[in-house]
Amino acid sequence: MAIAGFLLLLFLCSGVTVQSDASNHKYKPGDPVPLYVNKVGPFHNPSETYRYFDLPFCPPAHLTEKKEALGEVLNGDRLVEAAYKLDFRVDKDSDVVCKKRLSRDEVASFRNAVIKDYYFQMIYDDLPLWGFVGKIEKDIKADVPEFRYLLYKHIHFEAIYNKDRIIEISVQAIQGEPNHLVDVTEDKGIDLELTYSVKWKETDTPFEKRMGKYSKTSALPHHLEIHWFSILNSCVTVLLLTGFLATILMRVLKNDFVKYSHDEDVADDQEETGWKYIHGDVFRYPKHKSLFVAILGCGTQLLALAMFIFILSLVGVFYPYNRGALFTALVVIYALTSGIAGYTATSFYSQLEGTNWVRNLLLTGCLFCGPLFLTFCFLNTVAIVYSATAALPFGTIVVIVLIWSLVTSPLLVLGGIAGKNSKAEFQAPCRTTKYPREIPPLPWYRGTIPQMAMAGFLPFSAIYIELHYIFASVWGHKIYTIYSILFIVFIILIIVTAFITVALTYFQLAAEDHEWWWRSLLYGGSTGFFIFGYCLYYYYVRSDMSGFMQTSFFFGYMACICYGFFLMLGTVGFRASLLFVRHIYRSIKCE
Repeated sequence: MAIAGFLLLLFLCSGVTVQSDASNHKYKPGDPVPLYVNKVGPFHNPSETYRYFDLPFCPPAHLTEKKEALGEVLNGDRLVEAAYKLDFRVDKDSDVVCKKRLSRDEVASFRNAVIKDYYFQMIYDDLPLWGFVGKIEKDIKADVPEFRYLLYKHIHFEAIYNKDRIIEISVQAIQGEPNHLVDVTEDKGIDLELTYSVKWKETDTPFEKRMGKYSKTSALPHHLEIHWFSILNSCVTVLLLTGFLATILMRVLKNDFVKYSHDEDVADDQEETGWKYIHGDVFRYPKHKSLFVAILGCGTQLLALAMFIFILSLVGVFYPYNRGALFTALVVIYALTSGIAGYTATSFYSQLEGTNWVRNLLLTGCLFCGPLFLTFCFLNTVAIVYSATAALPFGTIVVIVLIWSLVTSPLLVLGGIAGKNSKAEFQAPCRTTKYPREIPPLPWYRGTIPQMAMAGFLPFSAIYIELHYIFASVWGHKIYTIYSILFIVFIILIIVTAFITVALTYFQLAAEDHEWWWRSLLYGGSTGFFIFGYCLYYYYVRSDMSGFMQTSFFFGYMACICYGFFLMLGTVGFRASLLFVRHIYRSIKCE
């Protein structure tokens, strides 16, 4: 079944590639090149988009929808062939698209779009182009300033070609022409005539570099300087942290090793203190171990998912406006890496002498997918109520369910069976006593929440500057293309998380608190809470997003992403602490 599901997955996602290779997109003068209208929506609310013809534009005689890949549908794309005819290298001065009489409701619809600063997106030869529906003018001559809401009834296309290839396309409204505007301020029916013009120009830019203009803004010297400054800031954080560990932690450990070795040779009956004192409890299995190992399984899978996504980005798969490629990659790779979660969780569960591995496997499969599914159901319902393009069609939902049923679940089970049969044993350097020692009272700042705040702050400070660019790309109209910098920042995040968790784990053991398992996981995952805090700051301070739908989508999906970061970085923190604890207890003699 898993093999059949894998083949089905490849078949369903086979249309993911945008057709932009050297063998296509060659035209002769006069050849028709289809122009597709995609969606419209408020400029400041990227999730709130609607079908282009939800506004009372003039549709063509026969609506022809473009077949879209899975990732494009997930991205909210709904391509329909437009009524504009842009034949290759054919200039047009003023062609009429249509004439129609707008009713009062249609005028109100256009006026509402102008007030909310609606933009539209089109696709021409796989090149995106944008324009605004209208503009607002302020009459400053009136005693009381009045606003006029103007709809663009004429748009101008400017296309650039190189021999038989289309290199660039843009659309704009000619501002100085009052005849190209229609007033929709008053609530009354009006006559509307939509027109357009086309101008072709020649360039020597090669076809292979036509996507370069979309990444120019993120590659400007000013932006690159800030990017590299953020990396240097992160590197300084790493160096300071590693220096702290090298000078303080290692020196303390060295003194501990000398002290404990002296105690063993001179006074065996002397009472032990510090982290050696709890050697009989430090490897005691944690409470709720089924949930614990399920978190490790999901976190390991998400870490593998992130690494595969970075590999694809570094080899150039996610070039600007490769529509839906990232979403398709996320769905496919998450499905194919589910075996990693099953194997990791079940093998570690067996090492901790767990017995109900089937229940543990079900918990692993639902731990991340469950909240994500519930969030999706709520947000998809909101999108359906708003009639937005973010609402997934029934066929796409069926495809996702099939992927989960025929690929994700079977691979999860196969990974779980392999983990159960791995026969690995938990490697504990010290024997665990029958009864746990009592943990001495600790000051408030050694509590879980203050330590989590300390553990999450340093990794967050290392990625803070880069978060702005990522948010501006995901929840705005900026384009993020410098994946090499993002990959370096991600590696720094992993390193800082591991180091700070190890340091806090040592101080916890030195205070004779042996319940470090869950604490190390919470230390590592605490960065997710800081990222969610940044979400609040970005939404209410840095962005102009508003409305129930946009707010729901932003906080719904960002909560899932932050939860994923908690699982992933929590796994990193625990794994680093486990290696450290094993090392220090293996270096001394414990009775």
